Amino acid sequence: MRSSEELVLALDFGGTKLAAAVVEPGARSFRARASVPSPPDKSAEADREIILALAEEVLGGKRPAVVGVSFGGPVRDGVVLLSHHVPDWEDFPLAEWLRERFGAPAVVENDANAAALGEWRYGAGRETRHFLYVTVSTGIGGGIVIGGELYRGADGLAGEIGHMVVDPDGPRCTCGRRGCLEALAAGPAIARRARELLAAHHRPGEGRILLELVRGDPERITAREVAAAAARGDPLAAEILREAGEAVGFGLAQAISLLNPERVALGGGVIKAGEPFLKHVRKAAEMRAFPGARVEIVLAELGDDAPLWGAAALAQDLL
Repeated sequence: MRSSEELVLALDFGGTKLAAAVVEPGARSFRARASVPSPPDKSAEADREIILALAEEVLGGKRPAVVGVSFGGPVRDGVVLLSHHVPDWEDFPLAEWLRERFGAPAVVENDANAAALGEWRYGAGRETRHFLYVTVSTGIGGGIVIGGELYRGADGLAGEIGHMVVDPDGPRCTCGRRGCLEALAAGPAIARRARELLAAHHRPGEGRILLELVRGDPERITAREVAAAAARGDPLAAEILREAGEAVGFGLAQAISLLNPERVALGGGVIKAGEPFLKHVRKAAEMRAFPGARVEIVLAELGDDAPLWGAAALAQDLL
C-alpha cells in the first residue's frame, strides 16, 4: 500500500452488516464507503476476511494513517471480550491484529459508544457537552458524553441502558435477568408481545391489519410490521407500540435523572416507527424524570452510519 496523504480508515463490525469507510481528517463526508450484509454462516474469521476486503476497496491501494473500529460487543484495551452476534470472537486482540495488517495505530470501541461519539461530534449531539445516545433496535444500548468526553465507566460498561431493570417480574432478557428494558421494548420484544396478544383473546378487528401484513403467519411478525399496522390504524399494534414506548420513556427518565444531559438522541430501527412511538417515549420520560431537567429528546441524525462516524472520530483523536 502507498501513502501520500493522511487518511482515516473507519470499520464497523455490526450484527447485521459489515462496513468500511475512508475519511480525510476534519471532513464531514466519507471519501469512500462500502458495506455488505453479514454472511448467513457467521464467524469471527469470516468477518475479518470480509472487513479486510472492504477496507482494500475503500482505500484504493493507499495506506491509512490510523484505523478506528466500532464493534458489536464489549471491548477492553483493544481486545474484543465477546460478540453479541457472532461466535468465536472471545478475547481476540482486534486492535493489535489491525495494526499488524495496516501498519498503523488502531483503536477499538463498542458500537453503542462509537455511535454516541459519532452523533455527538457529527450529528444530533453537536454543540452539547452532556449528551446521551440511545439505540433501540435488535437490542437496546447507549453511550454517554459527559463534559465533552466519552464516559466508559470503570469496566467499559457504562451506557447499558437496555439492561436497566424496569419491571422485576417482566420477561426474561438475553442477559439472563428479568424485566430489562431490552426485554420489553427492543425489536424482538415488540414482535414477541404481538404474537402473545394475537394468541390471547382480543376484540374483533384488533390485529387484523397486522395479520394481513404477515399473510396470517404470526411467526413472520417483526417490529417493522407492528409499526406499519399501527400507522394504518390497527388498535392492537398501536397498543403494543404504546407499551414499548412507555418502557423506553421510563428508562430514559431514570437516565435523565441520574446524568442530567442537555440532549438525548434516539436511533435504531425501532425508532423508525416515528411519532406514534416517540410521543409515548417523550410523554413517559417527561412524567417520570426529575423535575426541572432541561433536556431535549430528539432523533439521531446519522442513521446506520453513526458507528462508522464514531470510529472515524476515535481514530482522528490518535492523529
